[in-house]
Amino acid sequence: MSTALIVEDSLTEAEIFSSCLQQSGVQVLLVKSSEEALEKLDSFPSPDIIILDVVLPGKSGFELCRALKSESKTRGIPVLMCSTKGSDMDKFWGMKQGADAYLSKPIDQSEFIRTVQGLIGK
Repeated sequence: MSTALIVEDSLTEAEIFSSCLQQSGVQVLLVKSSEEALEKLDSFPSPDIIILDVVLPGKSGFELCRALKSESKTRGIPVLMCSTKGSDMDKFWGMKQGADAYLSKPIDQSEFIRTVQGLIGK
């Protein structure tokens, strides 16, 4: 079974992502900040994908993505950014930080699952 680490501080958005992923057979780990994500990654073997919000308390999703992609332990984990920051420049900047895909909120649930499955190779 695949595992997704969701980094999302909005409870509503986190529940939407979790529900979609669980219905498609993906196990979910949920944290609310970049700092919690880094702690979880230290204690948990690498997830198959990281779903990452941009606007987070503390370090932004852009900063976390850049950090993840610079570390050998986490650089190979696909990162899907999902954010209300949905301008072309935001998407460009997310991809420049190392994101493998970028979806604007509110997400289209079918597109979300297709994107996740494409990134984890299902």
